[in-house]
Amino acid sequence: MKSPKPLDIHSEAFLHSLMRKQLRLSLVCAASFLIVLLGLPLANYFAPDLMATRIFGFTLTWLILGIGFFPAVWLIAWIFIQRSIELEEAEVREVVPGEAQTRVPEDQSIIR
Repeated sequence: MKSPKPLDIHSEAFLHSLMRKQLRLSLVCAASFLIVLLGLPLANYFAPDLMATRIFGFTLTWLILGIGFFPAVWLIAWIFIQRSIELEEAEVREVVPGEAQTRVPEDQSIIR
């Protein structure tokens, strides 16, 4: 039995596989964002007494909105970027098994 022919990095099968994995990642990140976005209004609706609790002079709603929302969005974006880079590198390693793919440290990148 012949071993399967390795995928060409420019082949349609390779790109389709990578796009499918990135679509799955995008859907997970989009669902996470929707949970963060809709979580605060739902918490206000279902637990108004808890969300009206004052902490440092602010209601819990404003505290979460002012301090928690943007870091949560930044975290989702950072995870998306890191995982997307890992997916691309894994696909390249799969296609070119003998070639060691390593990430270029940020201080040694071409673009500054």
